[in-house]
Amino acid sequence: MRIRDLYDRPVPTISFEFFPPKNDEAIEVLFRDTVPGLKALNPAFISVTYGAGGGTRDTTTRIVQRIREQHAIESMPHLTCVGSTKDMLAAFLDDILKLGFENVLALRGDPPKDQAIFQATEGGFANATDLIGFIRGRTQIGIGAACYPEGHVEARVKHQDWDFAAQKVEAGAEFLITQLFYDWSDFLDMEDYLRNKKNVKVPIVPGILPFLNAAQIKRFTSLCGSKLPTPVRLKIEQFAHDDESVRQIGVEVCTEICAKLMNRVAGFHFYCLNRVPSSAEVLRNLGLAT
Repeated sequence: MRIRDLYDRPVPTISFEFFPPKNDEAIEVLFRDTVPGLKALNPAFISVTYGAGGGTRDTTTRIVQRIREQHAIESMPHLTCVGSTKDMLAAFLDDILKLGFENVLALRGDPPKDQAIFQATEGGFANATDLIGFIRGRTQIGIGAACYPEGHVEARVKHQDWDFAAQKVEAGAEFLITQLFYDWSDFLDMEDYLRNKKNVKVPIVPGILPFLNAAQIKRFTSLCGSKLPTPVRLKIEQFAHDDESVRQIGVEVCTEICAKLMNRVAGFHFYCLNRVPSSAEVLRNLGLAT
């Protein structure tokens, strides 16, 4: 099942993303609690990331295979440039094709913890556009890519980064999923630029992250260069020592973003942080889950 085709449905296409747990016990908790909880929300697909440097790539493959085989949910592995040569990337593609996967999310990836800035692996790729072109040159697998409403944290200006998003589509990306954002006008500005200045036709899907506590969302936005609108930031600071109140603020903010964009996007991709409740509450608020 090509994920691009799922975005042609008349109802919003809902998907989730989580990360591989660090040990076997946590993986079992994931499949005992998280995956069944997400399945109850009727997702079109689930994507699974892996850590900087690709250290959990094998675990990611096992997890997406298990999601598909045991829970009958379409699943998609991530693939990044980090720590990989062309031969390694080709081997990974061959492996997932043999397993029957029809989609991959192609990303440059974040630098490993011991690198201040991204450094291309010798014999590998320096950016997602080149990775996407490489994938498309080898296979007709469905390819998704990332875009950044506020511009990538390393971009000089956001319009330069939006140009890179258009180049990813030209290279073969069939849909774009955004980085987290909390000002819906940033998404609309990027969408307008890509649609009207760059003639991008593929689905542009908002990435939604319902945050769980104050320290977490401050860290996330700092790392990725996103901003918290002043009213949201002040409210989080007011309840900074009450995690449940901050979680509820996250649900309210994400509900508002989705409601503003509902009638103009093909779906929403939830960064659920391996949790179910907040995403479920947002979807219920929108009338997209029971």
